[in-house]
Amino acid sequence: MVAQRILLMGGDTAQQRELRAVLEFMEHAVAVATEPTVLAEVCADEPPAVAFLTHDSALEPLMDAYRQIGLKAPVVLVKDKATAAAMPDGFSVASFLDWPSTHSVLADLLQRLLKSSAERSTKPLPELGRWLVGETPAICTIRKLVGQVAGAEATVLILGDSGTGKEVIARGLHYCSPRRERPFVPVNCGAIPGELLESELFGHEKGAFTGALTSRQGRFELAEGGTLFLDEIGDMPLSMQVKLLRVLQERTFERVGSNKTIQCDVRVVAATHRNLEEEIRNNRFREDLFYRLNVFPIEVPPLRERVADIPVLVDELIRRIENERRGSVRLTQAALAALQQHHWPGNVRELANLIERLAILYPEGTVDVGELPEKFQQYAGLPRRDQVDFFPAAELDTLDVPAMGQSMDKLPEDGLDLKEHLSNLECHLIQQALEECNGVVAHAANLLRMRRTTLVEKLRKYGLRGDGDSEEV
Repeated sequence: MVAQRILLMGGDTAQQRELRAVLEFMEHAVAVATEPTVLAEVCADEPPAVAFLTHDSALEPLMDAYRQIGLKAPVVLVKDKATAAAMPDGFSVASFLDWPSTHSVLADLLQRLLKSSAERSTKPLPELGRWLVGETPAICTIRKLVGQVAGAEATVLILGDSGTGKEVIARGLHYCSPRRERPFVPVNCGAIPGELLESELFGHEKGAFTGALTSRQGRFELAEGGTLFLDEIGDMPLSMQVKLLRVLQERTFERVGSNKTIQCDVRVVAATHRNLEEEIRNNRFREDLFYRLNVFPIEVPPLRERVADIPVLVDELIRRIENERRGSVRLTQAALAALQQHHWPGNVRELANLIERLAILYPEGTVDVGELPEKFQQYAGLPRRDQVDFFPAAELDTLDVPAMGQSMDKLPEDGLDLKEHLSNLECHLIQQALEECNGVVAHAANLLRMRRTTLVEKLRKYGLRGDGDSEEV
């Protein structure tokens, strides 16, 4: 192995002196910084390839100074059995070294870290736009937030409806972080029964419970050095929340059926579609765990709030289908406009399923509004949902709004009931639209710039009917 510049940080202890002697015997150039104030001076001429931090009371100040001067070399925490569990809250390093150690263990560790550093320095960061598609302000903000937090070790909590792409964001965060060469391990906390979740996360020993025929690593061990994604954290049982909190605080855990403490170096990213503050009020989620997870929240908007991104999302979904050799399809501008009118309760996942279905039904073809599923055809000819916020004045004139809503310059002297006034106005406009459309509810909904199902509900509210169409949903 080629000689490297190695930095030793920490007090002048016997442990540090022994490690320095071994490194110099291996012909590495060793620099020592016993105080945070001398770090910049020690590293001014040549930055280190690897830094070793001996476990003493100056851990956090030294690491803070290390980050502040912009050093990028991996940091190894040198520890002994007496100090193995005394880790500061949220502390994270590239690796650990038990001391005393051997020449071969130290050489292997250095070789692995130096190889990993070399690969990171030559490999470009993933393009954020490739995994989080869209140009609306909300998506641009998320990309910016991910870029800011990716290099930190802060726990991230991703909030958003089901199907909005929370795991996509978590993966992007991992692949843009210094941990990208290590595993990304996802766990759906809502899909695993509560009695099995502890074994799934922490592993178990042989014979720990009925059916445990062999020892098994848990997800925390599998994610060592990388990122653990806890999806649907809001569905985790309270009993497991306590155990997870302990791991986040102490960075240690035990397998089920074992009393051996295991150190873990894992970044946790959590996600949920639930309102965790409401879950706390209902005693279904621990407040202390919420604040432990909610260090850096990222809120993902539902697709209905960023319909302007639908054309680029469709292009990206088609590209992925083509790359996987599962066919191809194209959509006309009219079809895209119809998609932009939909409410999308299933969000991006629902859109992805639709594109895959169309690629199967119309392989290599072009899909117009008429080829879309029936629920999308009602939106034919309508502008995008986010471009219609109110009734244009010209439209109001053609509908002959009643005098009480059309020419009222000021309030009557005795005032009015605003709610009743608006209800009367809405009812009259709906009647006008139905008359102009010969009672056809779908056409009246187009004229009123609203979804047909919304108009059906209003017809029920006011006791109105269209021609045989108003009771359908």
